[in-house]
Amino acid sequence: MSDDEKPSTLPEGAHTDFAEDMTYGDYLQLDSILSAQRPVSDKHDEQLFIVIHQTTELWMKLALHEMRAAIAAIEADDLRPAFKMLARIGRIQSQLIQSWDVLSTLTPADYLTFRDALGHSSGFQSFQYRQIEFLFGNKNRAMLEPHRDRPEHYRILQETLESPTLYDVVLRLLARKGLAVPEDVLTRDVTERYTTHPGVTDVWLQVYRDTENHWTEYELAEELVDLEDWFQQWRFRHVTTVERIIGNKRGTGGTAGVAYLQKALDIRFFPELWEVRTVL
Repeated sequence: MSDDEKPSTLPEGAHTDFAEDMTYGDYLQLDSILSAQRPVSDKHDEQLFIVIHQTTELWMKLALHEMRAAIAAIEADDLRPAFKMLARIGRIQSQLIQSWDVLSTLTPADYLTFRDALGHSSGFQSFQYRQIEFLFGNKNRAMLEPHRDRPEHYRILQETLESPTLYDVVLRLLARKGLAVPEDVLTRDVTERYTTHPGVTDVWLQVYRDTENHWTEYELAEELVDLEDWFQQWRFRHVTTVERIIGNKRGTGGTAGVAYLQKALDIRFFPELWEVRTVL
């Protein structure tokens, strides 16, 4: 049988003429995406390093899309879509955690072959990660400074710093539902990191002790706990992966490396939701 006589392996009815139609590659802008990996060395393992960090940034872009929409929905008392969005962020976080498994195949010897070529570039400078931290509640005005050379990034980060966090809008929702959230919490300076308030613990205690009458608030609380749990797992894997690759060396961006990352493990975004488990 000649090549011309061999049966086609294309699916029946598959479209093959794309001269004037949008293709899969066109829709996803694959030419741009797949040409964005530009190693600055000739070392084999740098491609892994680039791809992992680029895909992480794409996942973070989606997480930000979902988080901002969830915040808007909660502010509008529209909780059903908010629950779906928050759950989706959790699944995104799961993917980010698993990415450390791939990066951890990079050995110290592999990394040292191209580390010096990275200069001062560091994940510490991630514009999207900083937005996520701010929206979760880890506010810190000093963290704007690494982005001052990019005016648009700086502007967005400043707006995010000055906006209510996810937890702020949740606590305001509780107040609208008649729960006694302290006034000083509702009117706090949202540019500062949130700190534990005993009055908020009391509010969550009321919700958890009467889930039948506060089921929506209870479900929302557990969504937040899920998100923080996932985020802490991501942070922990970050620490262990970095320690596995560079030990206690300083980070490329000038931070203390592992020591700097370990401090983040002590930060709680929704502290009363963890405290309430002790006092129940």
